[in-house]
Amino acid sequence: MRTGRWWRPVALGVVVVAVLAVGGPYVFFHFVEGKAPAPLGDAQATGPATTQAAATGSGGGVDGTWKVGSGSQAGYRVKEVLFGQDNEAVGRTSAVSGQLRIQGNRVSAAGFSVDLTTVRSDQSRRDEQFQQRIMDTASYPTATFALTAPIDLPSTSADGADVRRTASGRLTLHGTTRAVSLDLTASRSGGGIRVSGSIPVTFADWNIPNPSFGPVTTEDHGTIEFLLVLERA
Repeated sequence: MRTGRWWRPVALGVVVVAVLAVGGPYVFFHFVEGKAPAPLGDAQATGPATTQAAATGSGGGVDGTWKVGSGSQAGYRVKEVLFGQDNEAVGRTSAVSGQLRIQGNRVSAAGFSVDLTTVRSDQSRRDEQFQQRIMDTASYPTATFALTAPIDLPSTSADGADVRRTASGRLTLHGTTRAVSLDLTASRSGGGIRVSGSIPVTFADWNIPNPSFGPVTTEDHGTIEFLLVLERA
């Protein structure tokens, strides 16, 4: 009888721990941390940027040099798992610079840079891991992209109409440079141009340590997202 009584609180404690192990992360991800922001380029995520683009420049043709303007962003998106609960980790920065040149309905050159030391998510512990162990931004503070092949554009395009193209370039990340191919969506609104897209990244290809830490595990790959709000240079 005593043995049975002794096991009851122990069994109850095991149940409570199990519930907390599963329910705790669920409550944190779904009610405390909340839903991850929409990908850059989605209408609900870039409405203000589109409005800002419409206010820049002065219309007319698109030939010439365009620079990164206010409203531009870049960042990462990685899937996390904590005690069986899935979550999307998202970090972003507005410290984006660069420009592109359009000549005769063709993007002839483009180069962009992102200050990784300013990337932030909604969790300070995640940011500390990103800045130090994962990306080592003290040694590799920037990520860069350089276009390596021209991009043909339509001869005419109505304001607000999406133009989808594939771009080839070289991405430098964590001190490693590799050729990449990425899908872009561009649209013109008034005197500005908006360009959004994403680049899939397998961490090992760039010698980036797996982001997993503590009880949090991640996939071996993630996505770089960007939104460029361009204005005439």
